[in-house]
Amino acid sequence: MSAGTDQGNEGAAEKWAPTRQTLIERLKDWGDQESWREFFDLYGRLIYSAALKAGLTASEAEDVVQETVLSVAKKMPGFQYDPARGSFQGWLRQLIGWRITRQFRKRERNIHCPFGPPERQSPGTEAIEQIPDPTAHLVLENIWEAEWQENLMTAALERVRAKVNPKHYQIFQLYALQHRPLAEICKFLAVSAPQVYLAKHRVGRLLHREIRRLKAPSP
Repeated sequence: MSAGTDQGNEGAAEKWAPTRQTLIERLKDWGDQESWREFFDLYGRLIYSAALKAGLTASEAEDVVQETVLSVAKKMPGFQYDPARGSFQGWLRQLIGWRITRQFRKRERNIHCPFGPPERQSPGTEAIEQIPDPTAHLVLENIWEAEWQENLMTAALERVRAKVNPKHYQIFQLYALQHRPLAEICKFLAVSAPQVYLAKHRVGRLLHREIRRLKAPSP
């Protein structure tokens, strides 16, 4: 495998790494289009998927993505990152929860008054909408965690695949990920059972190491 391919896989995996503090700092500049594109690539699909799984329609989920990104953009100039007060992802998840709740309330208003003018918001509406529903918050947290763990696994697998012998990775994929029968793998790849066990052990160890690296806090 060429160095260029390795770098490409590394770059593809890196986008699913936990948010780096350097990216958070760069987002304070609204004109930094590259950093905002990186942020959208990192979180856009996660936000959309979380909104869908929370029960919103595709168009409502798109609105949640747009509104969340706008909210982040407005907050970032004065944003102070303090790990002791919680992660950036935790703060972002809270924003998403508010936007999802707003979409459900908007849907309910449209059902009760489909042809009437939109309700005029009072000065306290924004604050009211930011009172989280404990049940909804728990559901969103579970959805977000499942999506994030899936992305971490994808990133770790891409990193490992770029580093190991292609046949060893194929053995690991068939045996550990797809749970294909041992005899079938041995016949298909012309390998012995000990070779399968060894490849599973070595690639699995690298995979756990990469997952730990991706979960490690930013320097």
